[in-house]
Amino acid sequence: MKISNKYHHTEQQLSSELDIIKAAQRNPKHFESLYHKYYESIFRYCYQRVDSDHMAHDLTSQVFLKALTNIKKYQYKGVPFGSWLFRIAMSVVYQSFKDKKAERTINIDSIAFRGLLAEEANDEHFTDHEKAKLKAAIHSLKKDEIAIIEMRYFENRSFREIAEILDIKENNAKVKAHRILGKLKTKFAL
Repeated sequence: MKISNKYHHTEQQLSSELDIIKAAQRNPKHFESLYHKYYESIFRYCYQRVDSDHMAHDLTSQVFLKALTNIKKYQYKGVPFGSWLFRIAMSVVYQSFKDKKAERTINIDSIAFRGLLAEEANDEHFTDHEKAKLKAAIHSLKKDEIAIIEMRYFENRSFREIAEILDIKENNAKVKAHRILGKLKTKFAL
């Protein structure tokens, strides 16, 4: 079984998923298996950004409604269908922030992320003072910069997947992540 370099899916899995997508494009009842496959990951994506179970369920529903409504416009690019769904989810979540239906939440209790910001990190968790500094530093970023930091350092997504979700080149995702992390390190050190 040959593993694709596209987010750890085999060629067979990608092909099988494409068959389901084509069936769903012909008849919406076939969308159900895509819904079940991706519901939990889309819900977690939404929940991590709004920290409200009710709002996350509402946003997740909107994502799948948009996906179902626009399934005929979907074009296969050799990556899992989930990348397209995450792009929709990002748009839905940002729209909810814009409409003030939800307030942005970022979970900063990440041991790995703490180590990236402070070389002297010898404690596993952020102190209250560090949390306040990091929150201020993150709030100074642009929304696309926050998205890259969230996907890379809090969700552990590959640069390839980030690039697909944001519709940019993989190398561009790497460069942006590095620059944003540098910006955060500078602000965090102040």
